Amino acid sequence: MMRRRGLGAGAALPEADDPMLAVINLIDIFLVFIVAVLISFLSAMGLQDLLDKDSEVSVVKRSADGEMTLITKKASRIEAVKITASEAEGKGVRLGVAYQLEDGTMVYLPDDGGE
Repeated sequence: MMRRRGLGAGAALPEADDPMLAVINLIDIFLVFIVAVLISFLSAMGLQDLLDKDSEVSVVKRSADGEMTLITKKASRIEAVKITASEAEGKGVRLGVAYQLEDGTMVYLPDDGGE
């Protein structure tokens, strides 16, 4: 017959009785949940290319006050540039025309070089 010894003040709990193991498992579950939510958010927004290491993605974000931010991802490098009205002024050459369709997608048509 086995006798159970009482645990003294300095004795360690057996691994099965450790209450912190349950907390650590909950933290792991929440981390997996957060990653799943992030991936589903990117898929819903059509930005799966942000997860691809070899892709190039550009996103333009406009705030309520009209300030625009250009977010560019090339390979594993991501840059964000704020564009103000003064930075957008200047002389240049017309490259083409961009149209926004009824479904919200945008189409860019380059101009011919001879015109």
